[in-house]
Amino acid sequence: SDLENRLGIRLCQRGRAGFALTDEGREILEYIEVLTAAIEDFRSKVNQMHNRLKGEFNIGIINNLVTMPRGYITNTLTQLAEEHAGVIINISMSTLSDIECRVLDNRLHAGVIPLVTPLSGLDYFDLYSESSFLYCGKNHPLFNQCSNINLNELKKWQAILPNYAITSEAAKLHQLLDCKATASDREGIAFLILTGKFLGFLPDHYAKKWVEDGVMQPVLKDKMHYSTPICLITHKGKNHNNILKTFMEMLEKRIDNN
Repeated sequence: SDLENRLGIRLCQRGRAGFALTDEGREILEYIEVLTAAIEDFRSKVNQMHNRLKGEFNIGIINNLVTMPRGYITNTLTQLAEEHAGVIINISMSTLSDIECRVLDNRLHAGVIPLVTPLSGLDYFDLYSESSFLYCGKNHPLFNQCSNINLNELKKWQAILPNYAITSEAAKLHQLLDCKATASDREGIAFLILTGKFLGFLPDHYAKKWVEDGVMQPVLKDKMHYSTPICLITHKGKNHNNILKTFMEMLEKRIDNN
């Protein structure tokens, strides 16, 4: 009766014969069922919004990592794109220092960089270790005798010094060389090695193609090498958005399964 008073409509007949809905009552009942279904549909769609990601994912990656055999980042980006079509992925290829700065000031959600000097404002998530070796080009005098020389003889040949941050282990090995040229990235180092005039360090996965093509060889492979941790970085203490959280969860599962 309270509902009838609110609606101003007689919904049912009551009496000795029992209870029966009026025509208006049956119509109102249909409307209530439609309303209940609509509310449930609304609730379901709101719940789906928590699982359907929308927005941009900005990630910075150090140059020349695409040839890394364990493609954790590539495969995780593939999964993110397949499962969340509403996410727009923006990749910036840049230098170590630039990626660090852009993660710190929130222009990037995440970055993939070599771990050289940890910064207090960043969280680091280990991905893999990258191995680098000393190489010479096909026209270099050491080509085809790369294992038959003494470590002290390396000073006879001009070498390349990276003008970007490197680990202390890498710096010590460069001190054994006569560095007469510099390069701003690893592609620049490769260019100079291929001239046949310089020795230089490159990651083995990046140099692999030239080695297989017979235009580059490692020099004193058992001694002139070092490893560099490659990490995913995020802004420490910041509440990560759902896209980054999802990407991180996918990445962690992929690494654990391998």
